[in-house]
Amino acid sequence: MKIEKIKKKSFALSIIVYPLMLFIGFVTHPNLFALEPLQTVEQLVNRFHNNTMYHIGHLIVTFAVPVMIVYFLGVMNLLQGKAKALGFWGGVLGIFGAFILAVDKGALCLTMSAFDTLPEDQFSNFAPFLEVIVSKKGLLFIVWFLFALIVGGIIQTIGLMKEKVIKKWQGVFIILGLVLLLNPDIELISSVGSALMCVAYIPWGIRELKS
Repeated sequence: MKIEKIKKKSFALSIIVYPLMLFIGFVTHPNLFALEPLQTVEQLVNRFHNNTMYHIGHLIVTFAVPVMIVYFLGVMNLLQGKAKALGFWGGVLGIFGAFILAVDKGALCLTMSAFDTLPEDQFSNFAPFLEVIVSKKGLLFIVWFLFALIVGGIIQTIGLMKEKVIKKWQGVFIILGLVLLLNPDIELISSVGSALMCVAYIPWGIRELKS
């Protein structure tokens, strides 16, 4: 019984914490209101170089990955009625996408914090080589599979509405928020998307905690 209680409380907390961590990670981003996609080395350098909050924000998103996995597993276990298949396949895609998110933040973001420790003269000489990261050369192409996280989340949300676990407006907010996360690194759009998710998820998570 104690383990079951821990599992239920962990799931309830993940519902609240997962969107909050994404929101915090996005809104701490430098140049939040600069509506420009990340396409050049200069844009990347302007975002992360000598900017501690950039690295902290991405670290928070990285730590959100295990919380997401708890959430997706929890929904898989919760949906046992007519949306059981949606819960399962959405969870499979979502967990895979969460893994890709960890790869993305590790390869493309946490490594930036290491580059940022270089002396200024060395960093200036090194910066042009960041082009391979911006262009996602080599095996970095796998980060494009990040869309699985969004698709999995949407599938499970449809299942949650189908079994009436959440209200229709909550499902619409969650789906819209997830869709907004699919953008070319425009942090303001991602912030709005994660804010919509917070509005929908947090009341549900609080209800789960109380129950």
